[in-house]
Amino acid sequence: MKRVLSVVVVLVGLVSASVAAGDEGAGPLGGTVAGRDARVGVLLRAVGGGGHFCTASVVDAPRRDLIVSAAHCLGGDGGLVFVPGYRDGRAPYGEWRVRRRFLPRGWVEGRHEDSDVGFAVLAPRGGTQVQDVVGGNRFVTGTATGAAAVTVTGYPDARETPLGCTDKPAALGRTQQRVACPGFSGGTSGTPWFNGDGQVVGILGGHDQGGTTSGVSYSVVLGAEARRLYRRAAGLS
Repeated sequence: MKRVLSVVVVLVGLVSASVAAGDEGAGPLGGTVAGRDARVGVLLRAVGGGGHFCTASVVDAPRRDLIVSAAHCLGGDGGLVFVPGYRDGRAPYGEWRVRRRFLPRGWVEGRHEDSDVGFAVLAPRGGTQVQDVVGGNRFVTGTATGAAAVTVTGYPDARETPLGCTDKPAALGRTQQRVACPGFSGGTSGTPWFNGDGQVVGILGGHDQGGTTSGVSYSVVLGAEARRLYRRAAGLS
């Protein structure tokens, strides 16, 4: 989970100054606004209570039942529940039980930061799949880091509403990428990075499990391992 060493984050001015723009777009580059996306939601523990602890999002898949998050969010024991569009304690699109998880070998065997991406299959509700309710974004690998700006929308664990930010990512070596967006503190691990076509081209996690400050976040560069894992989770291979 994204571990923020300095937890004092000044959000009030950032959010209040641009909350009106939050539903209309991501605002200026590098600025944090109130976010809203029905396909993005929170992960909760099915037993034991506690608040939301990570972010996840629905990705397009043939069986219409798939979410993507950081591998470190989906590992461990105990059941999980995904709540798309979560807001102020409410579940406007229902609560969806995770019934199967897919983690890459690099994460399972060595907790390698370059493998910090995972998928989960959700159980249907009343015969309906989650993608039928909120839609799903295409999961894309092999894109060039920094070729275009990305929009990130995630849930800090200290907030009951999501934050959004758009900025151009930069490379951190060949296998990691980073984006400078204020306010993305603990709980935002698993946040999707959307390009201008609405495709998922990054997942907040990776280096230092997403970063140790709230102003800079990381993602694995999605490549062959992530592509193989998606195909397996989606039932394509």
